[in-house]
Amino acid sequence: MNMESAIRESPAHATPGALHMDRISPKRSPGVKKEVDKLEIGTTPVNLRGTSITDLSKTGGWTAICFIFGNEIAERMAYIGISVCLLDFLSKIMHRPFKDARNISNNFMGLSQISAVAGGFLADGYLGRYWTIMIFSTIYLMGLCMLTLSASVKIFSPSQSNCGLLELVLQACEPAKAWQMSYFLAGLYITAMGAAGIRPCVSSFGADQLDEREPGYKTKLDKFFNIFYLCISCGALLSFTLVVYFQMRFGWGYAFGSLAVAMAVANLLFVGGTPLYRHMLPGGSPLTRIAQVLVAAFRKRNVPLPSDEGDLYEVPGKLSEIRGSNKLPHTDLCRLLDKAAVARDSDFVEGEGEEGKKRRPWRLCTVTQVEELKMLLKVLPVWVSTILLSTLLSVYITLTVQQAYTLNRHIGNFEMPVISMGIFPGIFILAALSVYDAWLVPLARRLTGQPRGLTSLQRVGVGLAISVLSVSWAGAFERFRRNYALRHGFEENYFVGMPGLSAYWLVIQFCLMGLAEAFAGAGVLEFFYEEAPDAMRSLGSSFAATAGGVGSFVATLTNSIAGSSTPWLHQNINKGRYDYYFWFYAVFTALNFIFFLVCARCYKYRSAVSADKSDVEENKPQHKDVESLNLRRPENL
Repeated sequence: MNMESAIRESPAHATPGALHMDRISPKRSPGVKKEVDKLEIGTTPVNLRGTSITDLSKTGGWTAICFIFGNEIAERMAYIGISVCLLDFLSKIMHRPFKDARNISNNFMGLSQISAVAGGFLADGYLGRYWTIMIFSTIYLMGLCMLTLSASVKIFSPSQSNCGLLELVLQACEPAKAWQMSYFLAGLYITAMGAAGIRPCVSSFGADQLDEREPGYKTKLDKFFNIFYLCISCGALLSFTLVVYFQMRFGWGYAFGSLAVAMAVANLLFVGGTPLYRHMLPGGSPLTRIAQVLVAAFRKRNVPLPSDEGDLYEVPGKLSEIRGSNKLPHTDLCRLLDKAAVARDSDFVEGEGEEGKKRRPWRLCTVTQVEELKMLLKVLPVWVSTILLSTLLSVYITLTVQQAYTLNRHIGNFEMPVISMGIFPGIFILAALSVYDAWLVPLARRLTGQPRGLTSLQRVGVGLAISVLSVSWAGAFERFRRNYALRHGFEENYFVGMPGLSAYWLVIQFCLMGLAEAFAGAGVLEFFYEEAPDAMRSLGSSFAATAGGVGSFVATLTNSIAGSSTPWLHQNINKGRYDYYFWFYAVFTALNFIFFLVCARCYKYRSAVSADKSDVEENKPQHKDVESLNLRRPENL
């Protein structure tokens, strides 16, 4: 089974906003008054005050996007800077065992990503993406300031006297007091919570600046997510170089302080672009709409479905009643949920004055509301298949640091700092994304026949395939490294580099993982943005971050299980069997890749569903007496 045949392509000409539902007006219930004038027009952008933008040429576009990119660079610089420094800081300054330091690092990465669901919910439901970014960027900055104090003021860390390399190896240094660890962890997790509002909103807010009604929107969206991921890589490179330089040259306080300064500058830059931004109105609580569908469908579980989907309830006219959303066409997925849109007399109450009858939202839902839930359910299998890639990244960040300590990191007279070894995946991500549009897209276009080269799912598939190769090589090299250490008498010296074995053999696994991230990372962001409902795009973007968070917690869980029930993850890497641990992941990533191929083959893109539905409606015969048949009829309101 090859990638091209396994993954179903979608029409390149269709856009998420082009749902062509103006040919279908909903079933009319007696007395229900049309309120088209009160509804927002689909996904029409507005300004910060919530009024329609009369001249779109003066807002949005790549100029506005540049101000947004600065916030993402600073956030990733801080996130990755903390992640790569954390293991070193906790083990050498706070005197925590490697096992505890690994788990704290994984928990930080997990919380900072899985909490993105909360940020996406607030952005889509109440605050909007702009204010969510503003509020949570401030929280992020507060956490960074707390970490800077913890690393700068001596009272916040244990004494470093009589704590040399031998004492660290023997774990004989004075451990951090409970209150010192509590303060540090408070700052760490406040920083993680700050990421909750930035991670799901920056990518979707940047994509909002592009007009989906313009020609070439799909191509521009592809380019946007490529450049967005380039910004992520730039933030990573800055953390592996500039932050590490500050740490080595001036100390830990300057390292964490540089992250706080970068975030403060990015916040100012983001505010400076305010007059240029296009905004999408929050559509109300998405979780409430989801709950209403589930409750209404359960109440009507014994009610038969109509034979004609036209009998399902929808509001009159072209427009959805959900702010910031187009109408969604009916699909046959999870037909039991359609019962929430089966209208009965008891689902309406008498309104006041001329309002006529009003529906009870916990008893009757619109087709669009039901389809929102279906769309979220449809992407869940793809979401599950991306979790393991994030788990591998968490494993690499922690375990490769321990590998690098035992290897020769010299290039001539220069010795690469251990925590800077992670620069290599960032370099390869930058290289891959830099040539993607110029070289890879034309080549992929000839192979797949797709104008975009690769669809978003195909990009994810390529990345997952490369990740299998990366972790397989990591297991093979770790076996060689361990045997070399045992043969040359380095079994006890796991903090000392072996002169005869170069650390740059790790570059191979870093290179492969960087390529995997370049393909899968950008593909995942694009996929969840495009396939999410219009009024849930921040929540959809949070799916990508949530997969990363779950992946980090999976890494913590497997670390704990392997550490307690096997000798694989010994404190002394030369006595452990880290190669078995890598090969364990190699087997599961291969099985995960097969699972992804099945999901991708069965998946039908949102734009393809809309195009198919439009064709069906165009060919649908007209009823002469629509009112007597009690069906929806084609008309343009």
